[in-house]
Amino acid sequence: MTQCDISFPLPLPDNPRKWKGWNNYRSSNYYERLCLDPYSNPSNELIEEHCRELMRWWQKKLPLKNQPSNPLAQMLWSGLEDSSRFLTEARLELLDPDRRRLIDEQLAAEQHEAAVSEFRKYLEFALAGGVLYPEEEKNLVRFGTERTLSATEIDSLIEDGLREKGAKRATPSLSTNLSELPPQSVASLNPQKEFLRMLRLSNLDTMSMSDDQRDTFIDMAENLGLDPGEAEDIVDLYLEEADEKALAPVEKPVRKIELKPSPAPVPVPAKSAPVKFEYNTDLERARYSNFTNSFGATMIFVPSAEFTMGSDAEYSSPNEQPVWHATVTRFYISRYLITNAAYEQFDRSHACKRAQGAGDQHPVVYVSSLDAIKFCNWLSTRERRKYRLPTEAEWEYAAKGSDNRKFPWGNQDGRGDLANFADKNTVFAWSDREIDCGYAETSPVGAFPLGASPFGLEDMAGNIWEWCLDYYEAYRPGPKVNPRGPTVGSKRVYRGGSWKSRFSSLRTTARGSNVPSFSCNDLGFRIVCECD
Repeated sequence: MTQCDISFPLPLPDNPRKWKGWNNYRSSNYYERLCLDPYSNPSNELIEEHCRELMRWWQKKLPLKNQPSNPLAQMLWSGLEDSSRFLTEARLELLDPDRRRLIDEQLAAEQHEAAVSEFRKYLEFALAGGVLYPEEEKNLVRFGTERTLSATEIDSLIEDGLREKGAKRATPSLSTNLSELPPQSVASLNPQKEFLRMLRLSNLDTMSMSDDQRDTFIDMAENLGLDPGEAEDIVDLYLEEADEKALAPVEKPVRKIELKPSPAPVPVPAKSAPVKFEYNTDLERARYSNFTNSFGATMIFVPSAEFTMGSDAEYSSPNEQPVWHATVTRFYISRYLITNAAYEQFDRSHACKRAQGAGDQHPVVYVSSLDAIKFCNWLSTRERRKYRLPTEAEWEYAAKGSDNRKFPWGNQDGRGDLANFADKNTVFAWSDREIDCGYAETSPVGAFPLGASPFGLEDMAGNIWEWCLDYYEAYRPGPKVNPRGPTVGSKRVYRGGSWKSRFSSLRTTARGSNVPSFSCNDLGFRIVCECD
């Protein structure tokens, strides 16, 4: 499977926003550079045609080199310089029979390796119960055959899996009475129930299910005869169920106390006494210090503190009220937003989703909160630390400290050297035509050091919105320690404003939210690491 958009509509759309294929020129796959399907054995004539049309498309854009402030020129800038070289290289490599044979062999080997990996994942789920049933083995054989695995390879992989897991094949039953069949065999007569059973056997939840695992499950569902769209819906329903179980509070036994009956009971809401959390900031600072993680990101230590959450100022939005007192315990938070370079160590295919013209040090966008959580889970496993998204309270305290400042840098308003927002370089109705921050879209992380928060965190205001861990809910008065919002919800919070935002939306208390699966070109994240 290709990782890029290889669509090639002729004539090629002049507007790069209507066709993503122009961005393939720097792909490591020579076929993808020319918008060709590597598995369709394209002819030399087709290779020549695609290269010719792509070169013409880029040649028409060359006048943009004289317009560096043009947003379109900023989007295409690296391609204006390098596309001709990359496209010519791909053409020469694919037209050389010997080189093309080596390229095809390498792609075939990668495809085979991916097929074996997918098959092993499917097999692992099938053997989760310790027994391999005939219906499941048939599905496995079909799954492997569709991915061009030979019968010998499939048999060998199944036998290896049975041996490694200590599992065994089910003994065939002569009975045809459904009530006497094993539960798995009955379920297999209903593909939806069988698929849900497989999902439950995995014991995965939103935090732990990777994209590859999800794709494997969808493939399994197709082998059961389910439509991919229906399978996606079942996976979503299962994850909701799994997350509710994971987040459900553990019930503690309560002593029964006999009370004398009251003649006229009046329900009165219980008032819990404020919880006082004891901490020593100086001792915490002496014990914990900043560190650099495995991909070079600086993690800043933030000590425990009490602060006022929200805003009751005249300019604040209703969802920022009422103000209330929050206590957060010590944590680490990344100095910068997660970049393309860092995120693509986890998900290499994201390179094709980058914002137009964005480089390695630009913040990653087009990531949902679910993608962000998976990244944190991957990094936690890699470093044996506990990484996650910041809670809304952690984010707000890291942005403004304890002095209730309006913006991370203080209370200065309307300056282009503090943050990336909707200035004269943007084309929105609300763009501020009097200020120039220097960027039409996202900026590299750390481009506005004067806008740092009290803890030295950069881009806490503007550039891109940042996902938080909490599901959205209206504020409620009363003190709280380490608040995390509701355990389930339809929308997840994001904070900080973006390059599309008015300056007033960069305030430390401004809140936004959307469905957890939402992604766009001005929404990313930074990470928190829990202290030991």
